[in-house]
Amino acid sequence: MQLVRKLSILADAAKYDASCASSGAQPRRSSPQSGLGSTSGMGICHSYAPDGRCISLLKLLLTNFCLYDCRYCVNRRSSDTPRARFSIDEVVQLTLDFYRRNYIEGLFLSSGVIRSPDYTMEQLVDVARRLREVHDFRGYIHLKTIPEADERLIALAGRYADRLSVNIEMPTSESLSSLAPEKTVHTIKLAMGRIRMRRDEAKAEPRAPAFAPAGQSTQMIVGADASTDATILSTATTLYASYGLRRVYYSAYSPIPRASANLPGRAPPLAREHRLYQADWMLRYYGFSASEITTREGMLDLDIDPKLAWALAHRERFPVDINAADREMLLRVPGVGVRNVKRLLASRRQRRLRFADLVKLRCDVVKAQHFVIADDWVPRTLDDAHLRTRASATQLPLL
Repeated sequence: MQLVRKLSILADAAKYDASCASSGAQPRRSSPQSGLGSTSGMGICHSYAPDGRCISLLKLLLTNFCLYDCRYCVNRRSSDTPRARFSIDEVVQLTLDFYRRNYIEGLFLSSGVIRSPDYTMEQLVDVARRLREVHDFRGYIHLKTIPEADERLIALAGRYADRLSVNIEMPTSESLSSLAPEKTVHTIKLAMGRIRMRRDEAKAEPRAPAFAPAGQSTQMIVGADASTDATILSTATTLYASYGLRRVYYSAYSPIPRASANLPGRAPPLAREHRLYQADWMLRYYGFSASEITTREGMLDLDIDPKLAWALAHRERFPVDINAADREMLLRVPGVGVRNVKRLLASRRQRRLRFADLVKLRCDVVKAQHFVIADDWVPRTLDDAHLRTRASATQLPLL
């Protein structure tokens, strides 16, 4: 098969994996006169497709042949999708060629499982090894970890890759057993635990070589089962706490040809995926819990962002005096982000704050004005319906 045809098949097959951001990598040591590529402490630059997916990494599957028959996967064993497989040399050369043309700044490499988990993981590791040791490639590398692979192979992967990811796939063990019977949550979490242990060991020993310095991530498929948003966010909270994940990614289920009867016939609204990302941010940085920001049915409001929805459901907590409220309460004001809260707290040590200070800090005052009191500002009383309409006039991302 021609290389261009392989690239078409295997790049397209990789688009369903969302867990490929590249933040947090550290520079790799090399002499100034040698080496190819670079990555900084702030990560690498990204480009985004219209649907919001990162395209700055060369995102490939080594192969879309697979021993497993996961019902939600277009590359499952029983699928009749066109198949292809790269050689190790082809992936290495593609990465170098794309980088030299300034199309990419790194590689995200995953694979279907062929022959065995160990064989597949060996192939993935060998790509990274050749890039690092043969071509002195210092750009970003993200490898997908095969959970069932030998621990020694995972250790090698962390030596060469900036980030590793092990996809949890489903929010509950019951859903995974139903839709991917050849996989187990226990095996997936065991691999996550091994990665965390090795990262902790590397951090504890200053002279130890870095191990996956950009951390690990995972992905959950949204809408392939009946799990509520509350269940999804609860699982994410547990994963963050237990395995020190850098990110949990949420990928809306995409219906596939000749799908199992166990799967829904249509994709969930993309707004649901977007709201989950906003809610995830609130869990990690704003002090919310999953149960606080979902409805009684366990779902997120698709019409307005979860922070605004919480504020409207707790009108008795507002308005908040920006000159007196503590940090925890300021973080719950719609339109005011983490950085702005820090700046507000610093500024009010010197003087009393006015509404203009929110404007200068570029807070989303269209939302915030209904929920704050300042020295020169008291919001007028509005009924809930009017307030919902006014406060949701702009749907900007959480800061």
